[in-house]
Amino acid sequence: MNKKRIKWITQTAIFLAMLIAVQFLTSQLVPPPATQYVTGSIVNLLLAVSAVICGLSSGLTVALISPVLAKLVGIGPLWEIVPFVAVGNAILVLLWYFIGIKKIQNFYISYIIAAVSGAVLKFLFLFLSITKFAVPIWLQLPEKQAVTISAMFSFPQLITALIGGALAALILPSLKKALKTEE
Repeated sequence: MNKKRIKWITQTAIFLAMLIAVQFLTSQLVPPPATQYVTGSIVNLLLAVSAVICGLSSGLTVALISPVLAKLVGIGPLWEIVPFVAVGNAILVLLWYFIGIKKIQNFYISYIIAAVSGAVLKFLFLFLSITKFAVPIWLQLPEKQAVTISAMFSFPQLITALIGGALAALILPSLKKALKTEE
């Protein structure tokens, strides 16, 4: 196995491990009203950083596999919602990769555009696919559960993606410098 392949596997595994660890730890340590905001913000931060630091294939792998792993360890949403979350994550990663690595005036401008566009599009996808399609039409859940899930996949998704994006924009320049990657 060549060094490039080993590096890809290692970086991807590290980001997957960090995502699962963050989700598990915050589900245990952060009180419920704040859990979604803390967990979601850190997850979005890690998704953005994985796309910019490790590349598109690694970022997409993390985006698509992490909700499945989260569900397998008992901290994810209903299985029927996992594919929607994976696609929402992939949307965020794609925007961070294609916009965040471009130098639009300077990297901060690129990161801000990536953060806002990624957050808005991920939010719109999750809101429309889960709260307007999956929950009311496809899943036909009891009302209390439907309201809870719909609330989780509405505006908190936008807020957590914006917070995660802002954190990524703040740390990526230093992280890239520390890793000696090319800006």
